[in-house]
Amino acid sequence: MIDEEKALQDIERKLEKESHLIAERLKKLNELKSQGNTPYPYKYDQKHHAKELHDKYSILKPHDITDDFVSIAGRILGLRRIGKVTFMNISDATGKIQAYLNDQEFPNYDTLKLLDMGDYVGLKGKIFKTKTGELTVNVSELSLLSKSLRPLPEKFHGIVDTEIKYRQRYLDLITDEHSKNVFIARTNIIKALREFLNNNDFMEVETPILQPIYGGAAAKPFTSHHNELDMKLYLRVSFELYLKKLIVGGFERVYEIGKDFRNESIDTTHNPEFTMMESYCAYADYNDVMEFVEDAYNYIAQKVFGTTSFKFQDHEFDVKKPWERLSMKDAIKKYLNYDVDAMSKQEIKDILDDNRIDYNIEMSKGSLIDKLFKLAEPKLIQPIFIMDHPKETTPLCKLHRENPELIERFEPFICGMEIGNAYSELNDPIRQRYLLEQQANQLKAGQEESNPMDEDFCKAVEYGMPPMGGLGLGIDRMVMLMTNSPSIRDVIFFPTMKITEEQPKEKKA
Repeated sequence: MIDEEKALQDIERKLEKESHLIAERLKKLNELKSQGNTPYPYKYDQKHHAKELHDKYSILKPHDITDDFVSIAGRILGLRRIGKVTFMNISDATGKIQAYLNDQEFPNYDTLKLLDMGDYVGLKGKIFKTKTGELTVNVSELSLLSKSLRPLPEKFHGIVDTEIKYRQRYLDLITDEHSKNVFIARTNIIKALREFLNNNDFMEVETPILQPIYGGAAAKPFTSHHNELDMKLYLRVSFELYLKKLIVGGFERVYEIGKDFRNESIDTTHNPEFTMMESYCAYADYNDVMEFVEDAYNYIAQKVFGTTSFKFQDHEFDVKKPWERLSMKDAIKKYLNYDVDAMSKQEIKDILDDNRIDYNIEMSKGSLIDKLFKLAEPKLIQPIFIMDHPKETTPLCKLHRENPELIERFEPFICGMEIGNAYSELNDPIRQRYLLEQQANQLKAGQEESNPMDEDFCKAVEYGMPPMGGLGLGIDRMVMLMTNSPSIRDVIFFPTMKITEEQPKEKKA
């Protein structure tokens, strides 16, 4: 049996060797214990938060003293000792507030020397304002709630090293108020989106994350294995096929907000694990969905930020209705000055080669046009719907009612960033089966982003699926745009990162 006491002492010795600052804090921890203190208690009776106190006592003037007794708790982010007086800045979930202690009114004043920046404390005392107008708690009772063993990074300008910022998000949140506010905004954006959907009679549902067959997007999946069933499973790349099955089942408006997973590149707008909202509305088409996207963005912008105007990096944009609508071919003509209808496949390939854009030599002209459009994307600054894509770009969309070489699909763009995808959904069971069989054949031929055949989905459509408009919106990119965050990693609490030496790779058997 392991000697627990010896094991704990070994851990302390290892920590002491890391840094003399950690060693000093461990010394203080042990001194607190020897004095009978409990440095890690079970709970604390926190009755007040910084923001509510600042709001309630905003009318106090400098030197005003109250008899109001408060109980706060939080992390020490400022600690100034001036002789027999100590000031603390305490940070809780809502903000910061100052605390004041002196050796005349606070018993055991000498124990304050055992406190450090980063410690969690509970404080009780009366509210007053200093001569400089700082709302302050005159502390009569202090409880140590958690002794911090590692010193916090320099806090005044946040964490500059992005590796630390993304790997140790907790330090970023402690030291950078802006970063914390971005994630508060993210929560409020998702809350407003959910409210908008619910107000429009959509029902929130859940679909499987682990799927025996993946589909709904041109993407490479992550694979797993279920031991009990001895079968391969995939992390979903999209919610689409399962949500459509619910429409077949009789629901008319459904949505899901959750994670998708794609085993692909990482850059400023892509993370292998990301948050999507997908919705499906029976008896609607892609024109209806365009209005829906405009209304959703307007609702969220006004609800969360009180404006429809935003700045993202070097650009200013406004999500106010109406957004511009432009076909993909017209966008290429407007922004690149190419008339793709008058061009041969080889001419398009030559342009792709000149711009180092990869393509498959067997690609159809429609697929090459889709590749060429990538050159126009950075020019799409104000909100715009790029409509009527070539039919080869997805097997799940209706053919365009006026041009069978196109499909009724659109992608909204803001500041050069694609923020969603939508269709007039295909509900012809014969054509749907044909297109999915083509996808399966392409996958067998080595096109990794094609989807396998989903026999159950085809059966579902064969039972009858009503016409519908489907939509996918990227939540992370929405947050990026509305908070002026340059990288998707800035709006995901814990983005996917390469393993470091501190996180050794699992050894293969």
